[in-house]
Amino acid sequence: MTITDDTTRARTSVPLDQGWTLRHEGEDIPARVPGCVHTDLLAARRIPDPFLGRNELDVDWVGRADWRYDIVVGARDTSHERTDLVFEGLDTVAEILLGGEILGNTANMHRSYRFDVTDRLGEAGTPLSVCFTSAYAAAAGLRTRMGAREEAYPHPSSFIRKMACAFGWDWGPALPTAGIWKPARLEHWSTARLDRVRPLVTVDGTTGRVEVRLDVARTASGAAAALTAEVRVAGGHPVSVPLGGDSATVVAEVPDVSLWWPRGYGEQPLYACEVTLRDQDGAVLDTWSRRVGFRTVVLDTTADEHGTGFTFVVNGERVFSRGVNWIPDDVFPSRVTPERYRERLTQAAEAGVDLVRVWGGGIFERDDFYDVCDELGLMVWQDFLFACATYPEEQPLRSEVEAEARENVARLMPHPSLVLWNGNNENLWVYRMWNWEEQLAGDSWGEGYYLALLPRVVAETDPTRAYWAGSPWSGSWEHAPEDPAHGCTHLWDVWNTTDYTDYLDSVPRFVSEFGWQAPPAYATLRRALAGEELAPGSPGVLHHQKAEDGNGKLERGLARHFDVPDDFDRWHYLMQVNQARAVATGVEHWRSHWPVCAGAVVWQLNDCWPVTSWSAVDGDGRLKPLWYELRRLYADRLLSVQVRDGRPVLCAVNQAAAEWRTEVRLRRMSADGTVLADGVLPLVAGRRAVAAVPVPERFVPDRTSGREYLVADAQGLRALHVPVRDKEFAYPVPEYDVSVSPGEEAKDEVLVAIHAHTLLRDALLQADRIAPTATADRGLFTLLPGESLTVRVRGWAAPDAARAGKALFVLR
Repeated sequence: MTITDDTTRARTSVPLDQGWTLRHEGEDIPARVPGCVHTDLLAARRIPDPFLGRNELDVDWVGRADWRYDIVVGARDTSHERTDLVFEGLDTVAEILLGGEILGNTANMHRSYRFDVTDRLGEAGTPLSVCFTSAYAAAAGLRTRMGAREEAYPHPSSFIRKMACAFGWDWGPALPTAGIWKPARLEHWSTARLDRVRPLVTVDGTTGRVEVRLDVARTASGAAAALTAEVRVAGGHPVSVPLGGDSATVVAEVPDVSLWWPRGYGEQPLYACEVTLRDQDGAVLDTWSRRVGFRTVVLDTTADEHGTGFTFVVNGERVFSRGVNWIPDDVFPSRVTPERYRERLTQAAEAGVDLVRVWGGGIFERDDFYDVCDELGLMVWQDFLFACATYPEEQPLRSEVEAEARENVARLMPHPSLVLWNGNNENLWVYRMWNWEEQLAGDSWGEGYYLALLPRVVAETDPTRAYWAGSPWSGSWEHAPEDPAHGCTHLWDVWNTTDYTDYLDSVPRFVSEFGWQAPPAYATLRRALAGEELAPGSPGVLHHQKAEDGNGKLERGLARHFDVPDDFDRWHYLMQVNQARAVATGVEHWRSHWPVCAGAVVWQLNDCWPVTSWSAVDGDGRLKPLWYELRRLYADRLLSVQVRDGRPVLCAVNQAAAEWRTEVRLRRMSADGTVLADGVLPLVAGRRAVAAVPVPERFVPDRTSGREYLVADAQGLRALHVPVRDKEFAYPVPEYDVSVSPGEEAKDEVLVAIHAHTLLRDALLQADRIAPTATADRGLFTLLPGESLTVRVRGWAAPDAARAGKALFVLR
């Protein structure tokens, strides 16, 4: 690698992204940086794809081996005073050698490292090696040294600052990797550089205010140099202040700003914020630029007659948060491109989502992720990286935790989408629930992080944002951490032990995790398990089910509503129906109780590989029926029938800015299609409000008949109320016609028309069964006798009505 000469005084960078090799059993394999060991071995065909079949087991050795990355760095050909070697991310425990001598050691995937190499680069090129220790070995060694702690999973993730789910989770494979997972570079600079920039962005009326707090690093010769810090926002006049020490504060005001809003509430204007560091002669030494947005965000946790609230208030507007939980989109995060971030987050936005919780067992995502959230109006709830374990608070882990927290809070705080810092995932809860207090016998477990260190870091670094200690967390030890009447809660007993109808038993203030499993799309399973005869208990299907007793819970949950079928295709379809039904039961109920309940965050949006899980988008990026159901559930206007005090109530949820005034057509019907009662009910729901109207007696179905149901229709929205469980309802033998015709919007578009002669409830056209490339524009749908519907299918080259009919599933 050749380093080009640069005679300017401004900081310059030389990427170290070419020429790396990975040392493997005495062989040098071409390595990609950013990247990881697994992806390099895959590219060199040294391992099979761990996502296919049961190959995960065959590559287990990779995570248990040590690895070395090598490159030769060219001569230091620059007039700058100083040269630093910068690693934005090393995964995880590594020794860095330059010219055969130890340059430094790293032990944290979640932070960057910088080393002064000014006098260590030779004229003929200098070998650089990054030697990674197995994460298993490094974590186990620290666990032995510090003493074992309680963990929800049988791996030592709490003893290493690495993506916890890399060791395996109840939806993820055990594939802990190693590598230079973020960019590496040489930085040349003189006199001083910007070391940390923290913009505190606020707004008062229409005047935006950006208070930039910055820190600089200096060379030895620049220690006493006079500097100037300059800030320009939205292309306005620059504001400058002299900088005699190592820090400064610069305030820029911007008149007539437009507010940034969550999607559905307004636009998302973004403004350039540029910081320039100059020497005493006015020469540019360093620059920094980001986009900012002006908005106010308050987390209202005021006590009231219902308990303790948990409501986001944006620009004075109280928000019911329609959310999803986000996990790393690939177990090898270096493979996630900016385009993939945009695709996945666009899928979230198109499903009506306005809040994304970045879960604490993963990573602080790259800036590309938060940039897209800024643009799409997706609020971000950011966990600190602690999940489902006890974490030692002693050194050396404590200093690593503080360093990663300070760095990432400063890095992410420019993003207007970021609305909350959260201390951990489930650790405060399980400490009490699983009796860890007694088992730990006084050992540290992380409480000092969540209730002292992290809130202090946020207060000192990013005082414009709220901090909450955990999810779930009631706000204090005076209440159980998961108390649904206080703060935010997780509802997992429903999936693990009871039935999704139990969601109806309480009105939590905010549900930050809940969910129900379903297998991935059929084509995703076929790709991952090529050649296997698919069955719920086949080896590959079971291997791609990571939850404890996952299939048992699926089938017990299904058996409460349907007879569990013997054939795989119908099993697969009914599991998709049950997942959508479960999530709909919760969301419809909670939204109908706004403003007492102020949010639902479904577990989970995405997957990191092909797996049976709680996701709405599977590991191949295909939309499960749950995604389409979320699009209905998270729309501004939602119509549902709730049972209160034993009687059905029509609920109209209106999260739009305008009043919703409509007429609802009510029909009490029999399973054979007979209309038993038909009429219209006027309904008015105010802006951001819910209207609840008892269903008149003549429309209430007779639950003892096992045949009657209620249909409510308004402005294209439909709510169905069947008073008995599906297995107790007298579904008719489904009769329908299917036809196909060419679409008009695209060459590969096919219109599939379905005409119902009988009730078709929760019908589903599984387009990927027609062709792996095919996608449909809708998920589950219900047709009454005589009704028709058209499904738009794209990616289908040879339209065939018979093939479409085989891909259409209905309840029987």
